[in-house]
Amino acid sequence: MLRGVATISIYAEDHAAASAWYTEVLGIEPYYQVTGYHEWRVGEHEDELGLIDAAWAPPNALGEPGGAVVLWHVDDLEAAHARLLALGATPREPITERGEGFRTAVVVDPFGNLLGVMQNPHWLEVRARRGGTAGPEAVGGA
Repeated sequence: MLRGVATISIYAEDHAAASAWYTEVLGIEPYYQVTGYHEWRVGEHEDELGLIDAAWAPPNALGEPGGAVVLWHVDDLEAAHARLLALGATPREPITERGEGFRTAVVVDPFGNLLGVMQNPHWLEVRARRGGTAGPEAVGGA
């Protein structure tokens, strides 16, 4: 039934500031832009991250961060976590050992969205099976 992530949508009341922040975090410009919606293709799988103006949010979608947390694979968890904090994110869950090579951290972006980063051995295994390299040159970004 579920075939893969198509788009991860987040909301921000200050759409312009949030777009600038995510452009800085990701190191790339959004590939798609219309009024109130910007979208980036992230990593070699080109996972889509969509930023939506909060004026278009469904009822009760804004407020305290909660619910599902998307965890993005990174090669250097400490560096990615530190960079997010330096760019204005606030800590939500510190770097945590999960066992068997899994490590996670969660921050709240300056616009109230949860953003997770993770070192994930399974992600690296899948990448290697697909014929890619598992190093930083392959995954890039935070």
